[in-house]
Amino acid sequence: MNEYFLLPLASLPFPNINPILIQIGPLAVHWYGVGYIVGILFAWWYAKRLAANPKLWPDGVLPMKPEDLDDFIVWAAIGVVLGGRTGYVLFYDLARYIQHPLDIFAVWQGGMSFHGGLLGVILAMTLFSIKRGIRTWSLFDVVAAGVPVGLGLVRVANFINSELWGRPTDVPWAIEFPNGGPFTRHPSQLYEALLEGLVLFLVLRILTHSRLKLKTPRFVGGAFICGYGLSRVFVEFFREPDQQLGYLLGTNWLTMGMILSTPMVLIGIWAMATAKPVTQAQPQAT
Repeated sequence: MNEYFLLPLASLPFPNINPILIQIGPLAVHWYGVGYIVGILFAWWYAKRLAANPKLWPDGVLPMKPEDLDDFIVWAAIGVVLGGRTGYVLFYDLARYIQHPLDIFAVWQGGMSFHGGLLGVILAMTLFSIKRGIRTWSLFDVVAAGVPVGLGLVRVANFINSELWGRPTDVPWAIEFPNGGPFTRHPSQLYEALLEGLVLFLVLRILTHSRLKLKTPRFVGGAFICGYGLSRVFVEFFREPDQQLGYLLGTNWLTMGMILSTPMVLIGIWAMATAKPVTQAQPQAT
């Protein structure tokens, strides 16, 4: 701790944006919620554009109907919310929720896990694709291609909320968060917004439109999983660990985010390495 008191007092000013975008009486609309809603709607709109472009698909045959994605957005929203909340409870603060089980339903207090939300959406995609007779990996590919936009928006909302801030540092762009103690810290939320949001979206855009990887089911989805995992592991070196967990296994660097994201890198590499182009003459498969 002593080295923290050697950090300079100078830092970039925290913008102090109101976490509440609009409030009408008791009804409050938070930037965090807006990030989720806009992210889901963008992923739905973008997936429809990808699925409707015959140039991107084997033999020019579209993999699904537009109304399939119209219906899936409800499944996706349920998977994100239930999976994200369940993942946070199990992975990040189980002891607290065992003592106060009713708090599990108090989602307005915050607490969502990306990894749990991902598992929830994967389950939703699997069940939905089987029900509609759609190739599961093709559904995963078109949905994953637009998800980074929502991730970036939610990370910006984390910054506005002054939460999930970074470790103490003396870099010129350090910020003293209002609830982060008397330390200048990495704005790690913005690091994640850049890597998980903008950079990952552009990489996937190149794969879908320049490399035409939607013709190779699970490659784009694998790139998304691997790309997110790599981005998250990298940023975890700059991000303050969750207070209730701290660093794991007696280290001063290993975090729960790293543990949950490392398998994603391996799964993503496997998905890309084993993906093979298909033709519409081949049977649909999940």
